[in-house]
Amino acid sequence: MPFCEVNKYQKREDGSISNNAVRIFYQTYGRGLTKVLLITGLAGTHDSWGPQIKGLAGTDAPNNQEERGHPTSVASAGPESNGSGGDTGSQDGGCMWEDGDIEVCSFDNRGMGRSCVPKDKSDYTTTIMAKDALALMDHLGWKKAHVFGHSMGGMIASKLASIAPERVLSLALLNVTGGGFECFPKVDRKFISIAMRFMKAKTPEERATVDLDTHYTEEYLNERIGVHTRRKILHQEYVKGISSTGMQSSHGFEGQVNACWTHNMTQKDYDILCSSGFLVSVIHGRDDIIAQVSHARRIAEKLYPVAKMIELDGAHLVSHEKPEEVNEALTDLIKASESKLEASEWTNLFKMGSGEEITALSWIKKTSGFLSTHTLDYVMKLQLSFLYLFGLFVMLLDHGRNTVQNLKPVKVAASAT
Repeated sequence: MPFCEVNKYQKREDGSISNNAVRIFYQTYGRGLTKVLLITGLAGTHDSWGPQIKGLAGTDAPNNQEERGHPTSVASAGPESNGSGGDTGSQDGGCMWEDGDIEVCSFDNRGMGRSCVPKDKSDYTTTIMAKDALALMDHLGWKKAHVFGHSMGGMIASKLASIAPERVLSLALLNVTGGGFECFPKVDRKFISIAMRFMKAKTPEERATVDLDTHYTEEYLNERIGVHTRRKILHQEYVKGISSTGMQSSHGFEGQVNACWTHNMTQKDYDILCSSGFLVSVIHGRDDIIAQVSHARRIAEKLYPVAKMIELDGAHLVSHEKPEEVNEALTDLIKASESKLEASEWTNLFKMGSGEEITALSWIKKTSGFLSTHTLDYVMKLQLSFLYLFGLFVMLLDHGRNTVQNLKPVKVAASAT
């Protein structure tokens, strides 16, 4: 199996080999001089990028399987896979690259899939995981690559680009936030319902139902594919995937959550991204309830003038809901980068005379005095407090229910008198 032992490619400051004994599982697809590195989100595996692998590489058969004469499909369902290789009716986007001259690599982040699962939560940060990805590039012999990340993978991709900008040809951030407080979803009735069902989910069937409502829009799930809805077909695929791979371990889940929570891009980091000569696409689903689109807009603003903001109708897995549009956006980014397109011709953002980079939405906010920075911080902290209290309430409710269920009536023997 293809594994990368990251310690072989990482050295300490004194020049000695790192003792980071982590193995990263990966797969490569297609052949070509153009290299694309795909970085997966929280709890996702390498095949979560299924539609993009097929769309960019022109095949979903891993190169190592192809060499043995046993082509396989990456459509095996997982928590973030849409099972597009089955009869779900999902579009895979087709091959968007006419020359078929792209090699794609997708991998399981530490803490998930076939990669190692460190037990210490401190072993999971976006910086550490970015260095895992750089070690993988060294392992593959890739000096440079187009780096695309989804959700937590977008955070990792951002860190990679700030640590080693000379290794990046272009950067795509899909459904990403800035980490920390921005990891919390918008609190509304739908979120509360999903949160309660997530905490109560004990079986693959229950977890699959919650995952579908988290990853996709209601409209997408209710579309009919033959005699069945897409929801029913995807539910079967999700259950199959969860049952075969098992739930993510607590160490892996808590570690990856820690990576998201502690993620932070400083102004210096953004300055590096803006001055390193590569173009950026920020792609987001307007209906994403996990990563709010407003956070992605702010990231795009910080990356002016090298960034383009692309908003599509879809939820957190917009790469699965709108594969053709996402693949086209990624292909446009590759072509623009290879043709050395100027940033001024690439960006769809604009700059005000005061020197502040903003999008149209930000312009409305600024001119109407909508939410100051202090107000936003206060709202985020208030939201965090609400989430904590809500979680505490559910835990106490569950504990009380279990206590009542464990109580048994005491039988009293009849008096002999």
